[in-house]
Amino acid sequence: MTITHVTMAQLEEGLDHIRQAPKAAGALEMIVRRPSVGAREVLDAGELVAAEGLSGDTWKIRASSRTPDHSPHPDMQLNIMSSRAAALVAQVRERWALAGDQLFVDMDLSEENLPAWTKLSLGSAVIEVTDQPHTGCAKFVERFGVDAMKFVNSPVGRSLRLRGLNARVVQPGAIRAGDIVRKR
Repeated sequence: MTITHVTMAQLEEGLDHIRQAPKAAGALEMIVRRPSVGAREVLDAGELVAAEGLSGDTWKIRASSRTPDHSPHPDMQLNIMSSRAAALVAQVRERWALAGDQLFVDMDLSEENLPAWTKLSLGSAVIEVTDQPHTGCAKFVERFGVDAMKFVNSPVGRSLRLRGLNARVVQPGAIRAGDIVRKR
């Protein structure tokens, strides 16, 4: 399968569909664990744990430039991306995991709809949106193209959080693909 990067015009054409995402409740479309750097495991189910985020994920060993001692940032345990935005930049579902996010949800992730400190229920867990920005990196450009990076980091892209958002676990619990994600 040959994948070419989506153009800015194609990305902009997809904005209306992204803006139509559910606001109060949506579906957990995909769970992805990162067991080691560069590796991805798509899971049917997972466990969210307060001390480690998604159980078995490498968040707890990843250095952060946003903490004084470069320890993992507690407000960046989970990276969550809109499944609609992922579908647009990745083109095929099999490539969503390349974004590096653990959870893909069909929900409006905009700052207006989910301001920092909003709590979300999914499965038996509760997570909280944090104020840490989630932006694309060089790997995102490599996998999805320069236009995709410019698109998600544009003023509109940032306000809609097209690159996604950061969250932390506030109540541990089990999650399963297909679970409903609800604002609390």
